[in-house]
Amino acid sequence: MSERTNDRKYQPLSQQLPVVETFHSLQGEGLHAGRSAFFIRLAGCTVGCSWCDTKHSWPQSSHPLQRTESLAAAAAEAEQAGAAFVVITGGEPLHHNLDELSAAIRQCSRLDIHIETSGVDPLSGTPNWITLSPKRHNPPRAEVLGACHELKVVVHEPADLLFAEVVAAQAPQAAWLLQPGWENAEGQQLAIDAARNNSQWRLSLQSHKWLGVR
Repeated sequence: MSERTNDRKYQPLSQQLPVVETFHSLQGEGLHAGRSAFFIRLAGCTVGCSWCDTKHSWPQSSHPLQRTESLAAAAAEAEQAGAAFVVITGGEPLHHNLDELSAAIRQCSRLDIHIETSGVDPLSGTPNWITLSPKRHNPPRAEVLGACHELKVVVHEPADLLFAEVVAAQAPQAAWLLQPGWENAEGQQLAIDAARNNSQWRLSLQSHKWLGVR
């Protein structure tokens, strides 16, 4: 066997990731709400939030594997169609190593890479923007708190506001957002009052749900 053939034989295959869906829409939450974005929703989550609206993404084995280059190619097509950035979400996307996916996206496009995470896993990939949505029952790693660009705490009850203050103190570099739990009247009022009474916090709404867009 020639050396060239041998090299080809042992060349590593590209990474495959379990993918729930990909789609081009508008970012509905946070500081980038209203901007055109391409979403890559990865499967797998062990955080287990009772209010999660994507519980179908939790079982990793239920979703097909896709190669990183095919995901990057889809992102490049979305860029041509007007997307401003890629959002890697889940599930919990950092259950997976995102180094190769980030590299593939950067090779195919000029899109910024945003990651939405609960912060329970080490950071990977090369994100331009990290949205950290920490959970009381499974707090984030200090390294993610220190690196995030926006801290988005979901509010259902008063204890969530106390938790928000604790994590915010560890993320002074980030924008601080309070997001009411969907269709949770108490959480909505608590978040509104907290944002009104403290200029460091701002209200984040799930505008895509109000508008009925994906």
